[in-house]
Amino acid sequence: MIKGQVKWFDTTKGYGFVVPDDGQGDVLLHANVLRNFGRSSVAEGALITIEAQGTDRGRQAVTILEIDTPETAQEEPAAPRPTELVVGDASDQPLLPARVKWFDKTKGFGFVNVFGDGDDVFVHMEVLRLYGLSDLQPGEAVSVRILQGPRGKMAAEVHSWDHAQLADAAPGKTAAN
Repeated sequence: MIKGQVKWFDTTKGYGFVVPDDGQGDVLLHANVLRNFGRSSVAEGALITIEAQGTDRGRQAVTILEIDTPETAQEEPAAPRPTELVVGDASDQPLLPARVKWFDKTKGFGFVNVFGDGDDVFVHMEVLRLYGLSDLQPGEAVSVRILQGPRGKMAAEVHSWDHAQLADAAPGKTAAN
């Protein structure tokens, strides 16, 4: 078992690297291992626990045991830069199942559709990063909390689908039906 931090992950290339806490060199993280964990992407800086094996070219992850969102909280919140997205608190909103319509990492945004609702829900790249994701793939199942933005519905939280399943299983926690 190795704990570390995601150095980077590129969904186009299909791999990235983990900087392990043991200081024994980076560990390759392949997209297939990430998919087996139920994710298609992971944000730079995310804390990760993996099982790895040694190969001729170094260590590579074989199983992901846990991924934690990067620590973004500060003692004193910094004032947002003019280019930063500021999203309100949606913790009182239900966690809804949704499917990715499209997402363009280069543009920094995309849209999801909540099951049973035909309206598009705007998703900004900064929201993904806040919740430990770096990209979304068309057709991918996610869970979202939604707020009304200046131009319509927008995702204030985006979680991997497995997050919703864990929320359902947690005592006292419920996700939307």
